[in-house]
Amino acid sequence: MSLSRKRQKELRQLQSEAAKLWAAQQVVAGDAANVAREAGRQLDNFRREQVLPAVQDVYEHRVVPVVDKGLKMSRDVVDHKVVPAIGGVVGSALTAWDIANAKRTGSPRPAPRALVTVAEPKRGPGIGSVIAIILGAAAAVGVLVAAWQALRADDELWVADDPLNAPEA
Repeated sequence: MSLSRKRQKELRQLQSEAAKLWAAQQVVAGDAANVAREAGRQLDNFRREQVLPAVQDVYEHRVVPVVDKGLKMSRDVVDHKVVPAIGGVVGSALTAWDIANAKRTGSPRPAPRALVTVAEPKRGPGIGSVIAIILGAAAAVGVLVAAWQALRADDELWVADDPLNAPEA
């Protein structure tokens, strides 16, 4: 199938217009890439000259003082509250250990490291033990009642509302 001369001429003209359009689009795409590159450069300059100094200023004048204050407070709490409390507990424990060792070995009691009074242990159950026993007994009674309810045989509890009808044929 061959084309007429008129159609061939029209196709060549269409091809040349398409080539011109393609070349124009290449130029526009190149210009757009240049504009985008320049916009990125300008944005980086803005970040470096405007945003970064503002962020550093806020960090230095608002964040650093608060963090320093928090660190100072936590150091004070550790130095003046936690360390003395732990020292007292460790000292009391070592004194109790020394007393227990002295009683066990029969040697004379060593001089106490700190003022510690060791109370004689109470004899018999305390209030916590009594409460635990009562709660345990109540739980056991609850389990027994639930088991009795589940296992009893009450066939009279269920009564049908309607008598059973014979299926219709």
